[in-house]
Amino acid sequence: MTEPDEEEIADLPPSAKLVYKVLEYNGPQTQKGIVQESMLSPRTVRYALERLDDIGVIQEDVYFADARQNLYEITEEFAEPEAAISD
Repeated sequence: MTEPDEEEIADLPPSAKLVYKVLEYNGPQTQKGIVQESMLSPRTVRYALERLDDIGVIQEDVYFADARQNLYEITEEFAEPEAAISD
């Protein structure tokens, strides 16, 4: 899989961009957490997560607090460096 560029992210549907921003601002989230934060339907969030995963922007891990859920986060290549955030 090749590294996605900004154009691939720009071509995503609005729901996928919103899910990306939720993960960017709030850090790792479960699908339920993303649904609550974004106010999108669970089906829309699932679709958005699939699209983000297809271009390699997010990674999926086991959520140890509840193994029935997964934890989603932005891959390190796309995470904003802490130093770049200004107060």
